[in-house]
This record gives sequence, structure tokens and C-alpha cells, in this order.
Amino acid sequence: MITHFSHLQLNTVSVQGVKQFYHGQLRFPIVYESDNEIRFQPTEYFTLSFKETAESLAPAHFAFEVPYSEFENIVNWLQSAGGVTLLKWPDGRIVDDFETGMNVYFRDGDGNLLEIITHHYINEGILTPFGELKILYLREIGFPVDSVIDFRKLLVDIFNFKLDKISDTFTFAIGGTSHAVIPSKKRKWIPIAMTALPPTMKVVFGVSSSDFMEKVKTNLSTKSIHFDEFKEHGRLNFRINEYDFNLRLTNFPEEIPMLLNLPYSR
Repeated sequence: MITHFSHLQLNTVSVQGVKQFYHGQLRFPIVYESDNEIRFQPTEYFTLSFKETAESLAPAHFAFEVPYSEFENIVNWLQSAGGVTLLKWPDGRIVDDFETGMNVYFRDGDGNLLEIITHHYINEGILTPFGELKILYLREIGFPVDSVIDFRKLLVDIFNFKLDKISDTFTFAIGGTSHAVIPSKKRKWIPIAMTALPPTMKVVFGVSSSDFMEKVKTNLSTKSIHFDEFKEHGRLNFRINEYDFNLRLTNFPEEIPMLLNLPYSR
């Protein structure tokens, strides 16, 4: 099964700019740095990297899950020690308090829309909160598409993802702790009505077994989707629509989503 987001690679116009924001302000540890690339370690099981480019950027959206008991402290830290400007909803509020949790949004220097989100049903004490933001895992990555219906069907057929919040313009496709947020390109990102464009990115899913990798290969072949396999590294690379995907065998415990009490983990 897909267990988690293992890595997200984005483009940037300035490695030094993202270094100042993600390391200097958010305090993410740096695990690799060169003149044109930098990689951060926001959690034990997830890395975030940026490659410098002269191309124009389409901002990405991604969300970190944090403990419910720590949410207020995290928001206070972002506004004080972190020095981050949190985005306001049209009615002036910063925190969105919804049925199952709360969230806040902010942007980095490239315009990427970041979200800190928490849910009251998630069991604490399963994953160790990481860093100043007490991050448990990367929960969401946004995939704006022309056809939500077609893209979500591909993710179900290839990965056996579960679906939630299903509509013709928006859907969650879920595997383990990872939530692929699928909006129509015509549906803007909240809370600031930011146009949802497909960012240039590489998304790496952690998987639990080589048997699952074989199933994905069969599913890709059935869909006539080309893939490259690197057995010595436990990796599988392919492209769906505008997006580059990579599957990688990792040591993320397969039982974690169920222990966290995630609704689609059983």
C-alpha cells in the first residue's frame, strides 16, 4: 500500500530565498545544499527539496499535519518567533475552525501555499512531532487538473486510493497518511482565491512492499503508462498528466495510518 509522502521536489527562483524561509524562519533542518539545490528534513520520514530554475513558477499547495493539542502554540510560534504572515479569510479570521479540526495558511517567497492543519480524531503519541512546528507528517499535496473525475479514477485504479469530499471540481484521493488534493483548474485555492495551476514537481510516495510495487506496475501497464524501474534502489518512476511520480520502498511502518485512527486506514 501507499503509506505516506516520502519526498516533494519543487522548483524555485532562489535557493537562498527558500533557505532563508524554510531553514531561517520555519527551522527545517538542511540535509543537502548546493548552488542550485537544497533539501530539508521536516520530519523523520519526509524530505522537501527545491531546484533553482529560470523558468516561471506555478505555486504549489501542500499541508503539514500537526497534533491537535499543539495547534494553538504552533500558530503563536509562527506569528512570533517564526515571523510568518498568516493569510486571512475574506471575513478577517486567520484560523479556520471546521468540523473535524483547524488550519491556517501562509505563503513562501515563491508563492507556494502552505497549510498547517490538525484533526481532533488523530491519535497522538504514535508519531513523534518534529521541529518547532511539531509536524507529524506531510498530509496534502495539491494536483490541479483539467478533469477531476478522470484524474481521481486513475489514482484509484493505479494505487487503490480511497476517495473523500467527492465532487466534479474537488476530491481527496487517500493512501495511508497521504492525501492527494485534486481541484479543477477552474476552482481557486482558499482562503485567498489563488488560481490553481499545475506546479512543476516530483512527488515520491513511500510504499510498504515490493509486492505492492508489482501490482502498480501491472496497473500502469494496463493503462499503457510508461514507467522506469530501478530495482536496486527499490524505485519506480512514471508520469500521470502533468505530474512526475516516484514510488519508493521505505521503512515507514505500514500500521501507522491505522494507529493514528485515520478514517480510510482500515
